[in-house]
Amino acid sequence: MKKVIIFLAVVVLLFGGIAIITSMQNSQKAEGNMFKKDKLNPATVDLLDDPNYQNVILPDDLKEKLDSKEDVTVYFYASDCVHCKRTTPTLAPLAKDMDVDMVQYNLLEFQQGWDDYNIEATPTLVHFKGGKEEARLVGEQPKEEFEAFFNEYVKE
Repeated sequence: MKKVIIFLAVVVLLFGGIAIITSMQNSQKAEGNMFKKDKLNPATVDLLDDPNYQNVILPDDLKEKLDSKEDVTVYFYASDCVHCKRTTPTLAPLAKDMDVDMVQYNLLEFQQGWDDYNIEATPTLVHFKGGKEEARLVGEQPKEEFEAFFNEYVKE
């Protein structure tokens, strides 16, 4: 019986140590991140170095752009969304190739965006003209749909 208790204690200590190390590593990765948050969801931490997720906009910055009636194209995504993970590798390079400044709003990190911008699903691409929503494309789409969206609403 004594051996079982010692074995269980060792297992608990190992798992506790692993949890602490993982937490510390995520904190180090989150330090100085583009989201300006102390703690990030692990799914977001995984995307920090992904070149397709580097044009992030913060909620206050987006609000400021819209309040000043700027035109802005926003890609609303969630770091843990499987549809976003399939869409972004197509959409981000397309926006870059078409010279579209498409900012990215992470709804997993900034939950208020769901209500603030009436987002019902991710991914959602929204173009604001003069600070007001002009067009919206919801869900996983083929490249041609995104290209048509950019041509019709952004590249006027």
